[in-house]
Amino acid sequence: MWKTRDYPRVGALPQGCWRWPRNDALQSRVFPFPEAPILRLLLAPMEGLLDDVLRAVLTRDTRYDCAVTEFVRVSGVMLPPRTYRRIAPELDNGSRTVGGTPLRVQLLGSDPALLAANAAVLARLAPTAVDLNFGCPAPTVNRHRGGAALLDEPELLHEIACSVRAALPPEMPLTAKMRLGIADAGRALDCARALADGGIAELVVHARTKQQGYRPPAHWEWVGRIASEVQVPVVANGEVWSAADWRRCRAVSGVADVMLGRGAVADPFLAGRIRRGELEPPEPAVRAEEWAAVLDLLGDFRVRVRAKLRAAFVPGRIKQWLNLLRRSYPQAESLFAEIRTLRHLAEIDPVLAAHGVPMAAALRAA
Repeated sequence: MWKTRDYPRVGALPQGCWRWPRNDALQSRVFPFPEAPILRLLLAPMEGLLDDVLRAVLTRDTRYDCAVTEFVRVSGVMLPPRTYRRIAPELDNGSRTVGGTPLRVQLLGSDPALLAANAAVLARLAPTAVDLNFGCPAPTVNRHRGGAALLDEPELLHEIACSVRAALPPEMPLTAKMRLGIADAGRALDCARALADGGIAELVVHARTKQQGYRPPAHWEWVGRIASEVQVPVVANGEVWSAADWRRCRAVSGVADVMLGRGAVADPFLAGRIRRGELEPPEPAVRAEEWAAVLDLLGDFRVRVRAKLRAAFVPGRIKQWLNLLRRSYPQAESLFAEIRTLRHLAEIDPVLAAHGVPMAAALRAA
């Protein structure tokens, strides 16, 4: 059983471990926007959806305090720098998106020494921070001892955090994301303490178990319990689709900082609604006005995704985003219905144009 007293949260740590001073973190490194540390909004990674293309679009006009990449799987080999640049091309832009959002690069694995060695290579590319993934619930990942599959092993989590922390420059933050557990939250506090005592500077808590996947509800009360047990900043994650959801999450957990994933994809303006403290959902007239801006984002997305992928793969990405936008915008429903059965970009582009998506740049880049 993990015992916090074996690894005290103050004072000296076991050899190889390192602790980020809480005050320094609050004033600088962990908060890329130190002028507004009371509420921080982070953009989540989402495998196969929220990649560098959608990150660029969602952070173009909306301020996030940081974004996190999809995970880089570390398994058995040393990865070359090009692997990190493929997942995070922002590394060649000062580790910021085109809109200026700082970027953390996320690693996933179970071998402390190998993770540490790869983290040292990554550190030379100067990400804003390195993040550890203990939250992915995908069976293909979990079968190979990655992501949330490790949440029954707080001792291993601690060893990973210690090893990676020791491999990074002192000024580079190490952060982590975890779920509440595999089947239940019985070891959630142990895992959180293990990571905090291993030297992470911040912990994002996805308030669901691995077995729960993405099914509601999110157990926000556990975010609060974890925040009360560790001496690092804690960020809530899970089931925040609206400003009202964020207020409920804050009321239940006592934690204001939040990481947005599917909610930000379904409503590109959700971060702004939360920052403004909106009390009510947008009126239909407001949503209608916003739709013009969404169409502009769709046009930008169409250009960027085509620049990255072959034409055959672009329709799937457009449909994928529109499918989530339907949750917030009735106009997305009709557009999605028209392109749902279309397979070729040459068929989809005229439909996008007819709905008002700016297509001049897209057609020049085709």
